[in-house]
Order: sequence, then C-alpha cells, then structure tokens
Amino acid sequence: MFRIDNEKFGAFVSQLRREKGMTQKELAARLFISDKAVSKWERGMSLPDISLLQPLADLLNVSVTELLSGQYIQDDAQPAKQEVEEILLSTVATLTAQEQEAQRQNRRRWGCIYAACLLCGVLETFLLWHRLFDAIVVFMILPPLLAALFGIHFCFFATEKLPDFYDRYRIHFYSEGAFRMDVPGVHFNNSNWPHILHGLRVWCAVMLALWIPAYALVHEAAGVLFSQYMKMFVLFLLFFPVFFGGLFGPVYVLGRKYE
Repeated sequence: MFRIDNEKFGAFVSQLRREKGMTQKELAARLFISDKAVSKWERGMSLPDISLLQPLADLLNVSVTELLSGQYIQDDAQPAKQEVEEILLSTVATLTAQEQEAQRQNRRRWGCIYAACLLCGVLETFLLWHRLFDAIVVFMILPPLLAALFGIHFCFFATEKLPDFYDRYRIHFYSEGAFRMDVPGVHFNNSNWPHILHGLRVWCAVMLALWIPAYALVHEAAGVLFSQYMKMFVLFLLFFPVFFGGLFGPVYVLGRKYE
C-alpha cells in the first residue's frame, strides 16, 4: 500500500513553489487558503485537502502522482495505470482519515472551550443576579442564552466541510438540520466556511464568558448617570448592535474576505 511521506511531500511542494518564483502567500492566494496552511504542508505537519490536490498540481505544473510521490517521474518511469489508481485510492483513504481525525480534535477542543465559557456565564449570572434583576433583565439573559444554543450547534454539530455543491453554485445561505443562516451578499463555500465557523465559535465563547460582566458595568453606570427610561434606552442600544453586529458582522466580513 502506497503511503505519503509528509516531509518528502512538503519539501517537494516547497521546491516547486520556489522554482515558480512564488511565495507561500501567493500560492495560498491562488488556492484560496491561508499561507499558514501552505507553511504546514511544507514543514510536513499536514497534507492538503483532497479537493486541493489537482489545483495544487496544476499550479506547480506536475501531475498529481508526482505531487503525492514527492518527486519528478520521468516519462519512461511513469507508473502503470493500476499503480496510479492504487496511489490515488490510498491517498484518498489517508487524507480522509487525517481530515476526520483533525475534525474530531477540533470539535473536542471547541467543546472544552464551550463548556468552560458556559460555566463562566452561569457563575457570573448567579453572582450578579441580585444586582442586575429589573424590568430589563431580558437584555442580560437573552444574548448568552442564544449564544449557548448557537454554540451547541457550531461547536458540536456544525459540519467542518460543506457539501461540494456549495463550491459549484453561489449559495448565500447555510442550512444543516433545523439550523439555517441566510446572509445576503455572502456566498458560502469551502474557502470561507472554515473562517466563518471559527468566527461563530469565537463569538459564542465571548458572549458566554464576557456578556454578563460587560452588561453589569453598563447597567451600573447607566443607573448612576441616567433616569430609568434613559437607562433602558442605553441598554437597548447596547444589546442590538453588540449582539446582532457581533454575530452577523464577522460572518459577512470573513465570508467576503475569503470567498
């Protein structure tokens, strides 16, 4: 069974990139990925996604077989069709296994972050409830509650890779199970989705861990500086821009940037 040598693969990619006069950033831009990903390939720390093999080989002007073998293959030494098929099939299996393991590790990491932030939010609510309870307590409770619900989906269930049809068509919504997100002007695909998903996970964690103390500070300051009516108005202004802007703003910015 053919096995990819990560270090040999990375050294070959680095050699080919330099021969083409490209920097890691330039190569990454042409593949619509981050230069950190290219750096990891060249250091033998990871391998490209299966969908990137042919575009990468085309950019470096080699065959996929040569790319995976980590060396040029002379015409008289070209492997037989059966050998090529074996290389490609074993590569798919290897990359798929690596991708699945990376996704499991990422989910475990974000699951731990989510649990820690959720615990912080619960403790903060318990400690500050008697000071913050009033007619507008909904502004305190609703953001972390929604962040907790969204966080369950984004940290534990959201797909790490969108179906292929997202790359073929210009789709401006993400739908999975009962969850649906529609963002006009943003076309979801596998170039921007990892960045969007990371931004959404960060937003959920920040809202869970920091919203209650931030609300408490504004609540106390508004109580000193303004009347009850103005206090409600100030907290209303805090709630909508921070909550909805913090949720959809990064989705729009990251989606457009990496589209």
